[in-house]
Amino acid sequence: MALKINGLVGGYSRIPVLKDISFEVNSGQLVGLIGLNGAGKSTTINHIIGLLEPQKGNITIDDVKLKDDPKTYKGKLAYMPEMPVLYQELTLKEHLELTVMAYNLDAANAWKRANELLKIFRLDNKLDWFPANFSKGMRQKVMIVCAFMTEAQVYVIDEPFLGLDPLATRDLLNLVDNEKKRGAAILMSTHVLSTAQEHCDYFVLLHQGKIRAQGSLTELRSLFKDKQASLTDIYLGMTQGGNTNE
Repeated sequence: MALKINGLVGGYSRIPVLKDISFEVNSGQLVGLIGLNGAGKSTTINHIIGLLEPQKGNITIDDVKLKDDPKTYKGKLAYMPEMPVLYQELTLKEHLELTVMAYNLDAANAWKRANELLKIFRLDNKLDWFPANFSKGMRQKVMIVCAFMTEAQVYVIDEPFLGLDPLATRDLLNLVDNEKKRGAAILMSTHVLSTAQEHCDYFVLLHQGKIRAQGSLTELRSLFKDKQASLTDIYLGMTQGGNTNE
């Protein structure tokens, strides 16, 4: 087991957005976090990465809580935000150097990994570029390289396909697959349900701050009582009062 959310109640005020959320992301597993805007996906992610503190319940990575051992917890976790966050005064190379320092990575191994990723995402000739020179898709690729060069135990990736062209999307999915094989646990929030259905091992369907359903596609289809239902069918049925559990 890698990431575990148990009885999580939380949000941005005393009135909770999340209402008793529990699920796990195990080693070698890609879990899709699915829900409408406002369902609680970003709030869940912000609790996992430590921007919000749970009102009730707890979150652990290998049984380590953030508040008990921040260094160990954060060292196991890499986060890729929906909107790229880059420092305008730093070059691409300096962003990678900052990642090496932040995670206390072995420089030689980290740069070997980074160079492999830079070639995959066609950024290897842009190390001296500043963020102002990058397109939205290129900024997204920088975030991918910074996250995956850490070879973290747990990845949290939020809407990773926004701004990516089809080639970069394919390369990211191949990268995710390779990290799963390495044993990483990956939580992915996405609205691209066809891609999620094809690549995720397990799904957590959020609606109005509650988990309406979770499981593999086969399990969700059984719950939905339709062996041929797509993830989109189940998702829409859930949000429109379809045949899923409360």
